[in-house]
Amino acid sequence: MTPSDATALPPVAITIDVEDWFHVCGIGVPQPVARNMWRTKANIIKILALLDSYQCKATFFMLGSVAESEPDIAPMIAAKGHEIASHGYSHTLLTDMDQNAFRDELMRTEQILTKQIGVRPIGFRAPQWSVPYNSTWMDEILIECGYHYDSSRNPLPFVGDSSLPLHPYTITTSRGTLLELPPMVTPTIFGNLPTGGGWGFRFFPIKLIEATVRKYHRAKAPAVLYIHPRELDPDGPRLKLPPLKSFVSYGSRKDAVPQLSMLLEQFRCSTLSEIAASWPRTY
Repeated sequence: MTPSDATALPPVAITIDVEDWFHVCGIGVPQPVARNMWRTKANIIKILALLDSYQCKATFFMLGSVAESEPDIAPMIAAKGHEIASHGYSHTLLTDMDQNAFRDELMRTEQILTKQIGVRPIGFRAPQWSVPYNSTWMDEILIECGYHYDSSRNPLPFVGDSSLPLHPYTITTSRGTLLELPPMVTPTIFGNLPTGGGWGFRFFPIKLIEATVRKYHRAKAPAVLYIHPRELDPDGPRLKLPPLKSFVSYGSRKDAVPQLSMLLEQFRCSTLSEIAASWPRTY
C-alpha cells in the first residue's frame, strides 16, 4: 500500500482506557491497593513508546481518580501529542448513578484534566460501556457540558446492545446532537465478536482482526480499537474474581503488544477528536 492509498482510507483509532488492574466494575466497594502495587504509569510509558515507534496518535480516556492520584500521567501523554478524553472519575457504572452523580463526576474529571494539561476533554467513554438502557440523559448531559462525541455504546451482546449500528452515527436529543463512535466488532452468523479490544483483541487471530478493519474501510468507516494498560502487562497482579468475571475483566495472560504492533504497521491512525471533526467524510 502506498502512502496515498493509506490516506485515502478511513483511519484506525487506537483508544486506551487509562485505569489500573484493580479498576473492575461490579464487585462492590473496592479495597484499597497499596501505591507500590499501582502499575498504570509504567504501562502507559510502554504504550507511549510503542505508539511513538509507529508515529501513531491515539486517544486516552483518562479516569479522573487516576489523573488526580498520579498527576504526571496526563501531561506525559499530552506532551506526545495524543488526545486526552474523559472516562469519568471513579470507574462506577453509569447504571449505578443518577444524573446528578454523573454530572458531578464528569465535571470533576474535566476540572482535573484541564488544570493538568490546559485543554478540556471533548470526548467521553463510560466504564464498561454502561450506557443507561433506552435513555438519552447521558447524552444530554454530555451535550450540556460541551462534549463533541461519545464512545460508550458497544454493539455487543451482554455488555452492550448488538442491535446498535456498527459505524459512527448521530444521537439526537432535546439538547442537541452528539456523535457516537462505537468500538469495532466482527459480525458473524453467531453474532458480533469482540475483536476490537479487551480479551477478544488478544484471543482472536490477527488475520480476523485485520479482515474486520478492512471491512470497515470498505464501508468508509473508521475502526475504533480499545486497550487497557494492564493488557500490556501479562504478568501483572489481578483481583481474585469468579472465573467468568475474571476472564471478562482480564482475559488471558497474553500480551497485547504483538497484535497491536501488526496493526500499527499496516494502518493509518487518528485520534477520535480528529475523526469527529471530519465526520461525515468521503474517503
